[in-house]
Amino acid sequence: MTDPRAIQLVMALRKQGITDMRVLNAMERTPRDLFVEEAFGSSAYQDSALPIACGQTISQPYIVAFMTQALAVGEKMRVLEIGTGSGYQSAVLAPLCRKIYTIERHRPLLKAAEARFKALKLDNIVTKLGDGYKGWPEQAPFDRIVVTAAFPQVPESLIAQLKPGGIMIVPVGEQRPGESISQLLTKIIRTETGVKREALIPVMFVPMVPGLPREPQKADERERKI
Repeated sequence: MTDPRAIQLVMALRKQGITDMRVLNAMERTPRDLFVEEAFGSSAYQDSALPIACGQTISQPYIVAFMTQALAVGEKMRVLEIGTGSGYQSAVLAPLCRKIYTIERHRPLLKAAEARFKALKLDNIVTKLGDGYKGWPEQAPFDRIVVTAAFPQVPESLIAQLKPGGIMIVPVGEQRPGESISQLLTKIIRTETGVKREALIPVMFVPMVPGLPREPQKADERERKI
């Protein structure tokens, strides 16, 4: 049985201009309360971003729906996601495409997301601990790429992993002093001769960070180095 809060959320999304019924159905069927921290469970279906572990956030439902709609995902497509986070965006995309490849640089976030995917029996999601700047060249090219952290500039390394005709949705821009929003959600279409770029809406995402965070050493590893 669908959570009444999910139905109310979908009704609000329709009023905000989300018209793709496949996207709306995916949003309704994805239990957002499973992807938020326990302390924020009562706010799970509010249209707002919420903090998660490792200093990251789960995007507000409208932004997830808007990005998913802008991707125009087909059921036979392969999708690359940069920034697994809580796993919510992947879970929304899962019923819309053939397979999702999702990369996360924070091991605790990735492990938690993998547990959620298993609980929801989402068996078309492939995960990787890695550097989002590099993408996933071993699995390229992709029909679609979605990025859930802001690049300072359009990432050429990811454009190279798009199929001709492929679409990437990515927040672009750096946070400037005194400005609350200085990023634009950008649509990239790879053509046979280059790329087309379209600015969509202003957004605020956590910045994209290269590399992997340094993980704390285990006690026995520290002892061996002394």
